Amino acid sequence: MNKEELVSSGLKTAYDDFYKGKDDEWRMLSAKYKARNIVQVCGSGQFKKILEVGAGDGSILKYLDEWQFAPELYALEISESGVEQIVQRKLNTIKSVQVFDGYQIPFADNEFDLVILSHVLEHVEYERMLLREIRRVSKNAVIEVPIDYRYDVDKRMKHFLAYGHINMYTPSSLRFLVQTEGFEILSDKITIIEPEVTKFNTFVNQKKSRNFFSTLRIDLEFWVKVFLIKLGGRKRHEKFASAYTILLHKTKESEILT
Repeated sequence: MNKEELVSSGLKTAYDDFYKGKDDEWRMLSAKYKARNIVQVCGSGQFKKILEVGAGDGSILKYLDEWQFAPELYALEISESGVEQIVQRKLNTIKSVQVFDGYQIPFADNEFDLVILSHVLEHVEYERMLLREIRRVSKNAVIEVPIDYRYDVDKRMKHFLAYGHINMYTPSSLRFLVQTEGFEILSDKITIIEPEVTKFNTFVNQKKSRNFFSTLRIDLEFWVKVFLIKLGGRKRHEKFASAYTILLHKTKESEILT
């Protein structure tokens, strides 16, 4: 297969116009928590030059720019409409915004202190190929994926494919993947869906009726999960996870066939 054919034409077409003026409020709400997870998993780490791969419409970058997370931010995105949106934001710390082919990162070896890959890997047809490019251009990486995998997940294929999710992860399967690609895990964060996000998805996206009891139910379900997590520890926390975020440092070549 030629490099030009790595991203299927249907997939490329689907994303070209994806960010043209729709779901802006939903993406900004989701991005707030994704950006917070990035900051929290990085802890006290100082990163000067950061690249976000698959930056979408720049929602996460907007928060990182506002929070002065790093002096230099760079963005790559497969979608033309996404790149246009990022440019229109006119973020102070953005140094470069480019369209890319989904795999070949147009920067030199070790050019970045950190690469961000937030809710991208689940969309990628050749995930290991992208991970190796990220490893090539950066000393460190933050990866976040949704935790979609559940029993009988194959019976909900239409639902996940509608969102472009072609890969499924658990926290342990993601850890296995990145460690076999020569990354060391420095820190991680397990996220459960916040009530604010569930309410927006339920009452705005799904247009379900909002009342005192439906709102209370969402709050109670969240706090019951928090209570059960405290009782059950890490294993229970991963069971209830909606997203998983990890900070990585490259250490060696891929473990595959060694």
